Amino acid sequence: MKTFTKYFFIFWFFAFLLFAYWQLNDPDPEIWIPVYLVAALFSALAVKGKHPLIPLGIVIAACIVGAIYFYPESVSDWVNYELAQKDLSMKTQESEEARETFGLLIIAVVMSVSAFVGWRKNQPQKNP
Repeated sequence: MKTFTKYFFIFWFFAFLLFAYWQLNDPDPEIWIPVYLVAALFSALAVKGKHPLIPLGIVIAACIVGAIYFYPESVSDWVNYELAQKDLSMKTQESEEARETFGLLIIAVVMSVSAFVGWRKNQPQKNP
């Protein structure tokens, strides 16, 4: 299990760095680059076996609040629009906000895994 979580967080460390790099072309990179770099930082800490529960909780809560704020009016309309568009360029502000919503949800899920691992690590061991 420890090996799986280590590789899980190594994958997300590099993925979040890549996501931060892709934000250089974003209309508001000053917001999204730090968001993904913070996620990469917590992933790197998780690789080292460090899972600071309170900061992780703050990041998870902030991501969920942000995802609710940016959540598209209709997910199915957004998905159909993306499929019809056939490229990843930003055509509308709504499509950009929908993508940001799912980026925040990805961060929240990955950070929740880290928080769970940290919580389990802090639980007293049961003797059989």
